[in-house]
Amino acid sequence: MKMRSALIVEPGRVEVVEVPRPDPGRDEVLLELEGCGLCGSELPVFEGRPWFSYPREPGAPGHEGWGRVLGRGAGTSGPAEGARVAALSFHAHAQFDLAAAEHLVELPPALDGTPFPGEALACAVNIAARAGLRAGGTAAVVGTGFIGSLLVQLAARAGMRTIAVCRRRSSLQAARRIGAAHAFGAEEALERVHELTDGELCDVVVEATGRQAPLDLAAQLTRVRGRLVIAGFHQDGARSIDMQLWNWRGLDVINAHERDPRVYLAGLRRAVALVAAGELDPAPLYTHEFPLERAQEAFDVARDRPDGFAKAVLRP
Repeated sequence: MKMRSALIVEPGRVEVVEVPRPDPGRDEVLLELEGCGLCGSELPVFEGRPWFSYPREPGAPGHEGWGRVLGRGAGTSGPAEGARVAALSFHAHAQFDLAAAEHLVELPPALDGTPFPGEALACAVNIAARAGLRAGGTAAVVGTGFIGSLLVQLAARAGMRTIAVCRRRSSLQAARRIGAAHAFGAEEALERVHELTDGELCDVVVEATGRQAPLDLAAQLTRVRGRLVIAGFHQDGARSIDMQLWNWRGLDVINAHERDPRVYLAGLRRAVALVAAGELDPAPLYTHEFPLERAQEAFDVARDRPDGFAKAVLRP
């Protein structure tokens, strides 16, 4: 049996191809996908870097898939066939994908009919846990894309005075709608935060862009003995830091990237519970949706980030 899958043929070019549908092996499940988010970390693969080879594998690097359990290999347990799940899988820009049976989280009826790019939501929840968000402090999020916007929500709902920092006006307006008490452009942020905090600056600052200049700004916004949280995925080489500033302020620097599947799954379970309870609302952030046949356009839009863009979703 065949299936359709997006294939990054070469830098900047995506085709939709027919490939054999995979069969689940031992301890694996076959997922019939409802959709998959496009992650900002996939853009370097799409754009091309010297360390990537092409063509990539069909469906890769899609890792924000959700759908229904269609088939099971020997030795599996967990959600039954037909169950709607979010999964940790890695070829989900396609109609079907395989996942380890233990890497599924069942979605409750409260989430029926809603997109659920689970890995991204789990990532935000795990970053928030590492950031130590708690009531009474001041938090800034530098970069309000999908992950940054979720962190704005989580910080505000934790009871923190929350500041969004972004270079795009449309993103600043959106950040205010989802809970930011203040939203500043990058060029004015340091001065405005100094004024707002009487020079004390922020207890927690999350850098959520993966770029040098916002990382520099995030450090400058962090108070003495504050916490600087690196949530951005820095994929284009070395970074420089102002170690004099980091030393002088005694910053706690947290690299909030997880690699242990058990931690991802814990975050995914927590994300499912938060969204189902209405305590985290990603729905306004699913701004662009494309059928699988328009995968090239989806990647182009995710790269170009037009006004109003937060997250692109591919639907098989």
